Amino acid sequence: MTLPHDHGMTSPAAFRDRTNWSEGYYELAIEVGSNDDARIQAVLSALWSAADVHGCFGRRDREPEEQDPVPCTVDSLTEFGHLSGRVRLPTGHLTVCGCVAIRGGDESSDWLDFYVPLGALDKAGVAYWDGRPFFRSDVMDEWLAAIGTETFTSTSFSLGVIGFEVSGCTDASALAGRMPKTRDIGYLLPRGDVLHYGAANT
Repeated sequence: MTLPHDHGMTSPAAFRDRTNWSEGYYELAIEVGSNDDARIQAVLSALWSAADVHGCFGRRDREPEEQDPVPCTVDSLTEFGHLSGRVRLPTGHLTVCGCVAIRGGDESSDWLDFYVPLGALDKAGVAYWDGRPFFRSDVMDEWLAAIGTETFTSTSFSLGVIGFEVSGCTDASALAGRMPKTRDIGYLLPRGDVLHYGAANT
């Protein structure tokens, strides 16, 4: 039996395989804490480094080898909507990944979402809890929490939440510094200079 090459069209790392980008996103969503471009840039740079993302690209209809990389910047996010790359999961699989900014405008702070699509996770064989209304993976939770914690050592942020399409499900002002006791998602909650991780427990 011949295993597919990491970058082949049947691989979770293939950009042009649309099924890799399907079924929604498993996310580390970070509430930046302001609307300032410099702050979201600091979080973006720290996060890309912490996740050890391979490359930074603006298009998904071409493989990374078929396009020029783009700068990992807020300007690139504005131009392309999403930034994409490849990341090595804790299982050893190389998969597609991406990042999108959700700008809060005058009403709320910006969010930066780093994600691996479920289509790629399925193809990589990442196990998750079935029989629930949403995807959950303890392996992914721990890995994304470690990325968020490493990001926080470089630049602070207001809140991180981890799980299936979690961006905007709560915010730092709603939590008011208190970690929920019952959690159906993961939380990265700063208290002063210390970031506390509360894993999903329901």
